[in-house]
Amino acid sequence: MDYVKPKEVVSSVAEAGAAKATLPIRDILIKAALSGAFLGYSTTLAFTASIQTGLDLVGAAIFPAGFVLILLLNLELVTGSFAMLPISKLRQKTTVPLIARNFFWAFVGNLIGSVFYAVLFSIYITKFGHVDDSLLIQKIIAVAEGKTVGYQSYGSDGMIVLFVKALLCNWMVTMGAIMAFTSQATIGKIVAMWLPVFIFFAQGFEHAVVNMFLIPAAIMVGADISFGDWWLWNQIPVTIGNFISGFLFTGLALHIITKQHEPELVTNF
Repeated sequence: MDYVKPKEVVSSVAEAGAAKATLPIRDILIKAALSGAFLGYSTTLAFTASIQTGLDLVGAAIFPAGFVLILLLNLELVTGSFAMLPISKLRQKTTVPLIARNFFWAFVGNLIGSVFYAVLFSIYITKFGHVDDSLLIQKIIAVAEGKTVGYQSYGSDGMIVLFVKALLCNWMVTMGAIMAFTSQATIGKIVAMWLPVFIFFAQGFEHAVVNMFLIPAAIMVGADISFGDWWLWNQIPVTIGNFISGFLFTGLALHIITKQHEPELVTNF
């Protein structure tokens, strides 16, 4: 049997988080940049499938492919680390400064890789500035404007909705990262991590790293979004919401329910 029990899963996550926390900055940046680019690939693939089939659910079913690449190659995705590294701290395997160091450089690397892919993709999709009316361009612009100025139009209520969608998103994304540890077989890991990521993307929740690609790409192809709109009405609140849900709903919750009891307490009970 290749199934790994929850207590063993969380212990393995704690060890993996501790290893991530001590990576050299160079390695964090390279791994994170690759992750940002791979999620950009997944996003454009999902949008392409959605347009070709007329079914957004088909695109959502395809999107986790990039997440699978990231997890199987043990790359750095800051949103997944929002649960893994706190578990390591709760299990006394790393420190807060090391966690903060990983979060910062992983965020920077994810941003670099995402924007780099956005530049390359915008060159391709616009035929280097000669095309501006394809269905895919329209899709990217519509989704990105909905993720920024769409919330802005509702004022403070829009910010609440944005924040809640960020919470809901990373609850599933971090579960995807954890689920990769529930199997020792490659196919088992793929299936296990695929499910939560499909759930978040199919419902249009807010993921910080996906948006690092999507919104800059939309700006490059003509969306009516400013730099301030991107950061104030999406990137900053989404990153905060992603961290809170990853830490509380996944990291802390799983730590508590899988924490080993002392043998004598079990015996006495």
